[in-house]
Amino acid sequence: MSTTATRDIPFFPPDLFEDDRDALLEAVHGIGTGAAQKFILGEHTARFEHALRDRLTAADVVACSSGTSALTLVLAAMDVGPGDQVVVPAFGCAPLASTVIGCGARPVFADIDPVALTMDPAAAEAAVTGRTRALMPAHVFSVMADMPRYRELTRQYGLRLVEDSALAQGGTLQGRPAGLWGDAGVYSFVQVKTFGMPGEGGAVVTGDAALATRARMLRNHGQDGEHRFLHHRVGYNSRFDEVMALFQLHRLDGLEARLARRAEISAYYSTRFAPLAEAGITAPPVGGDGRCHYVYTLLTERRDELRAHLAAHGIQTHVYYPRTLPAQPAFAPYAPPGERWPNAESAARRNLSLPLYPHLGDTRAEYVADTVCAFAHRTRRTTR
Repeated sequence: MSTTATRDIPFFPPDLFEDDRDALLEAVHGIGTGAAQKFILGEHTARFEHALRDRLTAADVVACSSGTSALTLVLAAMDVGPGDQVVVPAFGCAPLASTVIGCGARPVFADIDPVALTMDPAAAEAAVTGRTRALMPAHVFSVMADMPRYRELTRQYGLRLVEDSALAQGGTLQGRPAGLWGDAGVYSFVQVKTFGMPGEGGAVVTGDAALATRARMLRNHGQDGEHRFLHHRVGYNSRFDEVMALFQLHRLDGLEARLARRAEISAYYSTRFAPLAEAGITAPPVGGDGRCHYVYTLLTERRDELRAHLAAHGIQTHVYYPRTLPAQPAFAPYAPPGERWPNAESAARRNLSLPLYPHLGDTRAEYVADTVCAFAHRTRRTTR
């Protein structure tokens, strides 16, 4: 295979929305020059919410300014606050801890499953105390958390279940969409997510209409959407952009095809990488229930060497979460001294993500896989 045509494969491709350029420009011009001069929370946002609600068969969807903000709205709508504890994974993105701290509660870190990399239900159960108010499992990379077990735990202990599904839109487990396993879930529409857009945005998704009503009020400074300048609660500025709502409506019909292409590339990678375990490279399994193909991530003890090898061949990679959350300076004060989270620490040290996006062509995907396999074969030779 010629490397000339395949070199310089970006991890964050700059042309994700090239095919939708005209629709984006029309949306900007139409809303920017429209007589209504309505730039946030207008008719397009409402249509977008209704489209997602109908697609999910949810009670409601509340579009907001980001996935992080969606978590904040959910916790605030549940009245989680000072004196409460929320059990969160020790491995993952900062908002898992920061949104809990922001509402005055305390994050309690639980270790993760060493293979799925999602929060381990047994570790989460062990972290429950009399002050625990909620469990907040998160779907990571390409695998959904064990949500049936978390539903059991929250029923058993009388807790709320917040599902961080920001990375998992389009995923399903036992026929139930990601985001609808808990009291509420969240989506993120950041560029590289499965339903990403060229801007910032997110959504609260829920089967609880009353919780959605509270979240909807909180996203706009505590107003109810009917009586302007009447503030029922102390809220937030977490409003959704009309241009992005119109753009996402345009792209919604193509979402299934893009998800299918992501799954196809992931399955190809996993098939190619399955024999590499003896070389110290662990890949996600091929297919299976509860898969969501946001990021394709390998685990390897020789991460820096593999990353350098791929870079030398023009393939960009990315390391997500190189530190556990308890090891972050911002969150270390909330971690008990001397406590360890060995599986989370191992994942932080070993994870490496490969290019995965819908318009990654077969030739380029093959080149990525060939290059990883070549590294593994070289590693096997040098360690014999």
